[in-house]
Amino acid sequence: MIVSMPCDKSKTDILSMTADELRETLVAMGEKPFRAGQIFSRLHEKGATSFEEMSELSRELRQKLSESFGIPSLSIATKQQSSDGTVKYLFATEDGNMVEAVLMEYKHGNSLCISTQAGCRMGCAFCASGLNGLVRNLAPSEMLLEIAMAQKDSGKRVDSVVMMGTGEPLDNFEASVDFIRLTDIGKRHISLSTSGLCDRIERLAEYGFEITLSVSLHAPTDDIRSRLMPVNRKWKVETLVKTVTEYQKKTGRRVSYEYAMIDGVNDSPAQAEALIKLLSGRGAHLNLIRLNQIPESPFRPTPETRLDAFKKRLEVGGLNVTVRRRLGADIDGACGQLRRRSMQRGDRS
Repeated sequence: MIVSMPCDKSKTDILSMTADELRETLVAMGEKPFRAGQIFSRLHEKGATSFEEMSELSRELRQKLSESFGIPSLSIATKQQSSDGTVKYLFATEDGNMVEAVLMEYKHGNSLCISTQAGCRMGCAFCASGLNGLVRNLAPSEMLLEIAMAQKDSGKRVDSVVMMGTGEPLDNFEASVDFIRLTDIGKRHISLSTSGLCDRIERLAEYGFEITLSVSLHAPTDDIRSRLMPVNRKWKVETLVKTVTEYQKKTGRRVSYEYAMIDGVNDSPAQAEALIKLLSGRGAHLNLIRLNQIPESPFRPTPETRLDAFKKRLEVGGLNVTVRRRLGADIDGACGQLRRRSMQRGDRS
């Protein structure tokens, strides 16, 4: 996918181009195909931020590149450090938008949760990311730069990526696919989270990526899920689970269902039974999440004793269940909270 620069639409975002796209474009400009490999390596392996750094290229070619292409950048607008080692970044894009990323330390390595959009149009009732709607999609380059900036600032290697920050990755489908193609993170170490865009899940299956698909379920029945997630009005729970099961069969990859525990909404024994009935025999993993409370929402997290009882009932019912470890609770660690506070102060979106 060839995209324009955020601030200068007359130039092409070269960092978002795949190796094949770059090769084809350079050949059309009269350059030798091997030049594409040199430039791609400089951009993606050595982190070049300007064409002048590419001294192996002739001055004439560097000038030609600078006239037609641009290399986007991100800057750190705000950074918060948690007592548990989690780091929350608020990055500023070249056109003044704000996007979040969260760097988390685990025993198996460092994981970065990245954003795929500035804002979100999904409108989930318990999430801060979509409170002001969608501003724009991020380019593949901007997703890559979230990783590069976090690594540079922290001095730590990012071992895995979770596409679960602000935005719906499958609503920004082509850019998300190109990001997966372009990143040097192994595909088995990439998780993509979706609210359940069934047509896009079907499209994603055709690529055969060895990524982990995480599906935001959050309710076992249509009445509750439609209240929490407007996307359910188009694709009902049964349709979603059927689509996800087909995705598993096509890709051979296990799927994780995400389930935010909301006090008095989706955490009753009857809903546990409905979940067992819905997911039994599908080979999926269920990840229970302690709800991150936001001031604008009436929803509250399920008390720990009821969460434990809910988990035990699901396990007795034969489901594979875990409770997600909560990180960064003291630094607005949940999606959208830091960006939301920045917007309320009058910063750009």
